[in-house]
Amino acid sequence: MPVSALPLFVVLSTALLAFIPHAAAQNCNATTLCPASAPCCSEYGFCGSGSYCLGGCEPLYSNKPTSCRPNPICQSGETNFNDLSRVQLNATKYDGNATAYDWVVNAGNLVADPNGQGVRLTLTENDQGTKISSTRYIHYGSIEFVLQSSKWGGVVTAAITMSDVKDEIDWEWAGATTDQVQTNYWFLGVANYSATQGASASVSSDASSNFHTYTFDWQENQLNWLIDNQVVRTVSKDETLSEDGSQYKYPSTPSRVQISIWPGGSDSQAQGTIDWAGGMINWQDPDYLSNGYFWNTLQSVKITCNDDPDQNTGTTGWAYSGNDTAGVPVVDVTNASTLLSASEPRVPLASGHSPLVALVSVLALALAGGIAML
Repeated sequence: MPVSALPLFVVLSTALLAFIPHAAAQNCNATTLCPASAPCCSEYGFCGSGSYCLGGCEPLYSNKPTSCRPNPICQSGETNFNDLSRVQLNATKYDGNATAYDWVVNAGNLVADPNGQGVRLTLTENDQGTKISSTRYIHYGSIEFVLQSSKWGGVVTAAITMSDVKDEIDWEWAGATTDQVQTNYWFLGVANYSATQGASASVSSDASSNFHTYTFDWQENQLNWLIDNQVVRTVSKDETLSEDGSQYKYPSTPSRVQISIWPGGSDSQAQGTIDWAGGMINWQDPDYLSNGYFWNTLQSVKITCNDDPDQNTGTTGWAYSGNDTAGVPVVDVTNASTLLSASEPRVPLASGHSPLVALVSVLALALAGGIAML
């Protein structure tokens, strides 16, 4: 499956960056850290401050690992998306306060499901779709998604976990293949074809017209994917040990939960991704013309946290301190604030713009020095 050769964040960020070819700013990576003047490395690899220091901030490419705000500590709970009171719909207003909001809309639009079954995440011809992220992070536990996938060729649904250092666990529904779902996992965003090649699982009834429960049971030594409480794939940590025995290539860092809809069948994607997604999107499809968008439907997400044995009543989150001798990121609990100060800049999303412009403006801010699909 061609798309499984790349982590989802690479596919999405590559597509998004194609829309801002003339912007310029300092990139950040393993060999080029951000300067003190723009200390935080965004999830798309650009230096900035303010909102760039929140969810997705890459600690090991930032000026210092502590330049990024801590990952807010996990809290078990369930969100029914008929009620959006715990969803921050405007990402520019989010300041890192996970006590006030459980979810933030990073880009795009949510539309109430006409049947009262939650919300639709939308995709239009003028944007790169919709992505929402949990404000808190999970470090082992379970995540249950109750949703209907999209059903049109080239339109992709994803429900994933993503850490700030690009550990990733995926459910992906590709285009019109509504009786299958793909599973992937990534260690530090690096493709390991012997271990992370995507595996498909069958869905008992059409995933686009029936709600199913898709679960990650993510434990320290084993990862299970379940559909309607039935295990469809298992990966143990032991089987991910590198050939030289130095590293377990297993997702092991605190992660946000993200759900998205994105255009796999677009000119900005590689041909392999287009083919996997079901071909180019037909923007003349009757469903699109009558609604003005394509969609998937999210009914609920239930998160059950494994408590960190080191956390206490004052713990606010997790913070990185660097890599260990095997090159694996080290993360510890902290009582540091997760909040931006009132003076720190927020991402400026221009009013009246499409979801594409909303997400691209996030990237543009990074490029000016001021990200699931997915």
